[in-house]
Amino acid sequence: METPPDHAYPGHWEADVVLRDGGTARIRPITTDDAERLVSFYEQVSDESKYYRFFAPYPRLSAKDVHRFTHHDYVDRVGLAVTVGGEFIATVRYDRIDDRGGPASAPADEAEVAFLVQDAHQGRGVASALLEHIAAVARERGIRRFAAEVLPANTKMIKVFRDAGYTQKRSFEDGSVRLTLDLEPTAESLAVQRGREQRAEARSVQRLLAPGSVAVVGTGRAPGGVGRTVLRNLLAGGFTGRVYAVNRAFGEDRTECDGVPAVQAVARIGEPVDLAVVAVPAERVPEAVADCGEHGVRGLVVLSAGYAESGPEGRERQRALVRQARSYGMRIIGPNAFGIINTAGAVRLNASLAPQPPERGRIGLFTQSGAIGIALLSGLHRRGAGLSSFVSAGNRADVSGNDILQYWYEDPDTDVALLYLESIGNPRKFTRLARRTAAVKPIVVVKGARHSGSTPPGHAVPVTRIPDATVSALMRQAGVIRVDTVTELVDAGLLLAHQPLPAGPRVAILGNSESLGLLTYDACLTEGLRPLPPRDLTTAATPTDFRVALLDALSDDACDAVVVTAIPHVGETGTLDPTNGGALGSALREAAADAPSKPVAVVHVEIGGLLEALVPAPAPAPNGAATRPAAPEGAAPGATPGPPSAAPGSVAPASPAPASAGPAGPSGVCGSGPESPGAGARIPAYPAAERAVRALAEAVRYARWRREAGQPGKVPESLDDVIDQVGAAALIDRLLGEGADPRGTRLAPADAHELLALYGVSVRPTLPAPDADSAAGAAARLGYPVALKTTAPHLRHRADLGGVRLDLADEAQLRLAYRELTEALGGPDELKPVVQAMVPRGVDTVVRAAIDAAAGAVLSFGLAGAPSELLGDLAHRLVPATDRDAADLIRSIRTAPLLFGWRGSTPVDTPALEELLLRVSRLVDDHPEIVSVTLEPVVVATHGLSVLDASVRLAPPPARDDLGPRRLPSY
Repeated sequence: METPPDHAYPGHWEADVVLRDGGTARIRPITTDDAERLVSFYEQVSDESKYYRFFAPYPRLSAKDVHRFTHHDYVDRVGLAVTVGGEFIATVRYDRIDDRGGPASAPADEAEVAFLVQDAHQGRGVASALLEHIAAVARERGIRRFAAEVLPANTKMIKVFRDAGYTQKRSFEDGSVRLTLDLEPTAESLAVQRGREQRAEARSVQRLLAPGSVAVVGTGRAPGGVGRTVLRNLLAGGFTGRVYAVNRAFGEDRTECDGVPAVQAVARIGEPVDLAVVAVPAERVPEAVADCGEHGVRGLVVLSAGYAESGPEGRERQRALVRQARSYGMRIIGPNAFGIINTAGAVRLNASLAPQPPERGRIGLFTQSGAIGIALLSGLHRRGAGLSSFVSAGNRADVSGNDILQYWYEDPDTDVALLYLESIGNPRKFTRLARRTAAVKPIVVVKGARHSGSTPPGHAVPVTRIPDATVSALMRQAGVIRVDTVTELVDAGLLLAHQPLPAGPRVAILGNSESLGLLTYDACLTEGLRPLPPRDLTTAATPTDFRVALLDALSDDACDAVVVTAIPHVGETGTLDPTNGGALGSALREAAADAPSKPVAVVHVEIGGLLEALVPAPAPAPNGAATRPAAPEGAAPGATPGPPSAAPGSVAPASPAPASAGPAGPSGVCGSGPESPGAGARIPAYPAAERAVRALAEAVRYARWRREAGQPGKVPESLDDVIDQVGAAALIDRLLGEGADPRGTRLAPADAHELLALYGVSVRPTLPAPDADSAAGAAARLGYPVALKTTAPHLRHRADLGGVRLDLADEAQLRLAYRELTEALGGPDELKPVVQAMVPRGVDTVVRAAIDAAAGAVLSFGLAGAPSELLGDLAHRLVPATDRDAADLIRSIRTAPLLFGWRGSTPVDTPALEELLLRVSRLVDDHPEIVSVTLEPVVVATHGLSVLDASVRLAPPPARDDLGPRRLPSY
C-alpha cells in the first residue's frame, strides 16, 4: 500500500547536533527498518531506566511493542532517535491525545511525550536536544502542548522539562508528576537553547584544542612529507600528552617513529585517543576515519586536499567525509586544513605545518586559508606578539569561525579574536555570536572574497545577495572591527591585546620629528579622531625627555590616547644614532606603566632595538618553566627551537581545562593577562603613522560601541498605539492567498498603502493622469500646487531626466507641463503620468527594508537621488532596530550633515524620520512574509515628513534556522 504524501518520511527532521560534552550525534525519525536497532538499544538500558519509562518492571520489548515504536504516521504518532555510529542511544515519541487522554487526530493540539536514554549516555544533554527537536516537529504538525507523566524519583527527566524554558504546569496525580508544557517558544526557552548551544560548541572546540593524546595518521616512514612534519612539530613544540605515529605501511617489527609508538592502525593503540591528525591521500581518508571512529577518537584535523576545492566530485567527497565523521560523534577541522595550535602551558599543542608555534599570548587567530595563516603567524612573530590559539580550518566543512567564537567567548586565555574569513556560512548566527562576544572582548575581521561570485570553491556555503558594504555595516552594528587587509588585522590586534581601550577620540602626539608629528596629526583627522597640537621634542630629545613628555600627556585630562613618534636620536655632533632604541623603549614603557589607563602607540623610523625594548620580559609559565624567548626581529617562525619534549609515550595525558562558567574578557583593558598595562605591557610599534592611527581609531570606535552596548536601545512603546498587527496579518494572508508565488509578488499601490497604513505609515495619494484632462481633474481634487510625475520604470525617481515637474500652481501650468513632458519623453501610455499634491520642502531620503535568506532582515537609509546611489551612501542595520539603531542609522551616512543644518540650512525633523524607520523595522519583523519595502522619496521637512511613493513585495515566509532547534549546518 502506498504511503500518503502527508505521511512520507520527513527527511528535513534529520539533524546533526553537538551534545553537552562536545561530541556529536544524529537525530532522525524512526522507521520500520529500525526494529533490530530498537531491540538492541533497549537491551542496553538499565532496569531502573526501563522502570522510569514504563512505571513497572519491563525487561524486554514484545513484538507488539517493537511494531508500535517503529511504525509512525509522522503526524499524530512520531518517534525520533539519537544515533552514534548508526546505533540508537536515545529515543523520544509523542502520541496526539484528546481531552480524555485517548488517541486523537487534528485538530486536537495536545500530545503525550516520553523519552528513554541509554544510561551510558545520560548526562550528555541528549534528552534536552531531543526535546528541542520533538517540540519543533510537534509545532509543525499543529501540536501546541506536551503532556508527560514522570515518576517523582525520575529527577533527571523532571529537570529536563523544568530547565527547557517553556511555559509549564505541574500537578501530582496517582503517584506521578504530570507536566504540561506550552510549546510556543519563549524568550526564556530561546535563551536556554542558545546557552546550551554555546556551551556544547565551545566544549567541542576545546576537545580539539586540548587533547590528552594525538595520533598522526599518515606519518611517513622516512623523514619529510606532511604527516612526518606534523609529528616533528608536535614533538618540537613540547606537547604534554601522548603522541602516536600511524601508518598502515609500517612493518610489524617497527614499534616507534621519532621516539613515539608506531602502529599500523589507530585500532592497535591500546589507550584512548582524543585527536587524530589525518594526512593521507583523499581516497584513503574514509578508511582512516572509520579506523578512528571505531576506536572512539573524539575529533579530527584533516590536512588532506582533494575535496570541494577540486570540483563537484571533491565536493561530494567532502560531504561524505562530514557525514561519516559525525556518525561516530567526531568533529572535523578541515579538510585541506593547515592545522591547529594551542600555546597553553598545560597543552603546548602544535598540530600544524607551522615549524615553530608562536609565543604564548592573548590573541586568538582563525583563518580559512593556510597561506594567509602562514603570513599572519609570520607577521605576528616579527612583531613580537603571542597567540593563545590558532585554527586554520581550510574548507571548514564542519568546524567554522562560529564554533571558534563560541570557544573564545569563554576562553580565559584569549583577550582578542582575529579572524580571516572568505565566507560566512550562517550570517545570522555569526552576527548574534559576534555581538555577544564583542561585548567582552574585541573581534577583528578581515574578509576575503568580498565580491559577488568569488567565494572559494572549497567553501560549500549558502550564497548571500547582500553587498559587501552592507556586510561591513552589519558587522560594525554587532561590534566587529572590520578591516581591509591582513596587515591592518595584525596592527589592530596588537593594540587591542596590549593596551587599554581609549575613553574617547582625543589624541596627544609627541615626538622628536615635527614632520612625523604632522603626518600623525593629519592621519588622526582623516580617521575622525580629535588630535591635540603635536608636541615637538626636537631631534636632540633623549629617552628621558620622551619619558617626561609621555607622563605629561598621559596625566592630561584632555587626552584619551597618545601616539609617540620617533626617529633616530641626533647626537651632539649632528649625526644620527640608530642604536638608542633600547633606552627609548625602556623609558616609554616606564612612563606607560605609571599611567596604565590610557593607550600608547609608537610610530618609529628605523630605530634599532626599539621593538624588542617595548616588549616586557617573559613572564613565568604556569608550570613554573620560563616561556620561550622571542626570536630576533625578522627571523623566520622556526628560527628559535622549542624545548625538548619528554617521551610522549610515557607522559601522563593533559587534562583539558574545564570551560569557565561565564565569558572571559577584559572590562576596560583589552590585555588582561600577564602583559596587561598594569604589569608593564608591551607598547605596539608601527612603521607608519597611518597604520598606528588607523589601529587607534578602530579601538576608539570599538570602545564607544562597547560603552553603548552596556545600555542597549529599545523600541518605544508609543509605536503600539497606531499599529494593527492582527489586521496586517489578515491582510497579508488575503493578499498572498493560496498557491502564492515563492519568488514573491509586488503589491498593487493601493494594497501597499493599506498595509503600510496599518503600521502608521501614511503614503501621499497619487492619481493617474492618462491625458491632460484627467491630470486637470486630479489636480482639482487634490488641490494646487501639484506635482506631475512619470511612473515608467526607466524614469521612476529620476528627476534629473526631467520626469518630474514641481510646484504647478494652476491648471494652465499643469497642462503646459503635461504637453512638454509627453513631447520630450514619450506618450502617456509609456510614461504613465500621475498627479500628486505638493508637500512641504525638505530633504529627499529613501528608506528600505529587505530580507536576505542567510542574514535576515536589513533596514537601510540614505538620501534619495543619483549622487547618493552612485556613491553607495547607504547605511544599514539589522532588524529589529532600536531607537538607538534608528538614530545611528540616520547619522551614519556621509551626507548626514544635510539633515542637520549644513551651510546654514534649517535642520529637518529627524525624530519623525527615526520613528518612520522604527515603524518599517517593526513591520518587517512582525511579518516575515514581507520580503522588501521601499519608501522613496521620503521628504523630511522642518516639521514632519511625507512619504510620496512606496512599494512592497510579499512571499511565503522563509524557514528561520536560527529560531529552530540547534543543529549543525549541512552544506
